[in-house]
Amino acid sequence: MAKSDQERINAAEKFAAEKHKGQTRIGGDPYISHPMAVAQIIKEQGYGTDYQIAALFHDLLEDTDASEDEIRQLGGSEVLEAVRLLTKQPGYIMSEYVEGILSNPIARAVKAADRLHNLRSALVADEDFRRKYILETVDWYLDFSPEIPYAVKQLVNSLEKPLSKLPLLYEPIDTWLQNK
Repeated sequence: MAKSDQERINAAEKFAAEKHKGQTRIGGDPYISHPMAVAQIIKEQGYGTDYQIAALFHDLLEDTDASEDEIRQLGGSEVLEAVRLLTKQPGYIMSEYVEGILSNPIARAVKAADRLHNLRSALVADEDFRRKYILETVDWYLDFSPEIPYAVKQLVNSLEKPLSKLPLLYEPIDTWLQNK
C-alpha cells in the first residue's frame, strides 16, 4: 500500500532528524532546524512532497552517514538525483556545481530556499563569514529567487564595517537592488 504524502514527509523528517542528531548550526541550534526551515520555505512556495523531502534531505550526503539507497527508499529516484546535485563533492568546481543544480527543478528550488534560510540566519555568524557568504551569493545564487537580493541587503546592513559597494558589481547595494 502506497504511503500518503504526509506519511512520506513524516518519515523523511524522522530520518533526517536521526541522521543530523547531535549536529548543531553556528549559533548552537540543532542542525535539523535548518532542513526543517528549508522544507517549510519550499512548502510555503507551493512545492509538493518530493521538493519538501529533497529539502529535508539536502545536506544528508554531505554531512551525515546517510546512504544513497536510504535516500532513494524514502524519497524516490528524483529526490535522490536532486540531493546528489546539491552535494558538493571533494574538489568540486563551483560553476559545474551550480550548472548541475540549475539543470534540475527540484535541486534549484531547494538551493534557493537553502540559500535564503542561510542568509536569514547568518546574523549569528562572525563578520568575516557574513562577508564571504554575501559575496558567494552575489557571484552564484542571486537570481535563484526574488527574495535572495533582499536577504543579501539585510545581511549587508548587519555588517559593522560597511560594505557600501559589492566588489563584483562596483555599484552601491541600494542602486543594485533597484535594478534587480
